[in-house]
Amino acid sequence: MDTLIDCRDAARTYGQGERAVVAVHGATCQVRAGDRIAIMGPSGSGKSTLLHLMAGLERPTSGEIAWPALGRPATARDIGVVFQSPSLIPALDVVENAALPLALSGTSESEARRRALSALDAVGVADLADKLPEELSGGQAQRVAVARVLALRPRVVLADEPTGQLDRATGRHVVDVLLDTAAELGAALVVTTHDPTVGERLTERWPMHEGRLATTVPAPAASGPRTAPRARPNATRGETS
Repeated sequence: MDTLIDCRDAARTYGQGERAVVAVHGATCQVRAGDRIAIMGPSGSGKSTLLHLMAGLERPTSGEIAWPALGRPATARDIGVVFQSPSLIPALDVVENAALPLALSGTSESEARRRALSALDAVGVADLADKLPEELSGGQAQRVAVARVLALRPRVVLADEPTGQLDRATGRHVVDVLLDTAAELGAALVVTTHDPTVGERLTERWPMHEGRLATTVPAPAASGPRTAPRARPNATRGETS
């Protein structure tokens, strides 16, 4: 299968000297078409930073990130990111927020709106299409953020704690939508989470602790997608200071 994301000893350090903080130590891993991966660990373990590196939103301090099957740099049409923090534009209503990346990429206004409404319906918030972000709960805003990415139909979906602000039933539905959409598109799906019930829904689990990405722990075959798990290299070889 095509290698979509290739991390080789990728590290990210913030600050310099005595105040330097290593968010990600040398991480080596690959994401391929059809993968279903959960990066698991507690808050502050470096999961979000690693996801940002994979998306090309941050540059590694050392090591390298490549997107062999996507080109360089990868675009929003190739990699869709569901952010953990609020990311909706306050002045736009829900459907305008969901359609914005499509509009910016040259999709016609009517087609962007159609795909945005379809994605909003998939995550259960189509009835909020004309609401502003300030009128939404945290969970509703997160579902709109998921819909915005799904409307793009990217080849890779990177979701940062997509269920973190949701109740269990809604969170389960959002994971269902992510899995179903990834299967429909043939896209890879990488989810960061601290919740074992989310992690066990994906084929592979990559534990992360204090910035170190550890050896793969495959999820039970019965609970994950139909793709078979692959062994991954241990990704704790390097350290940036």
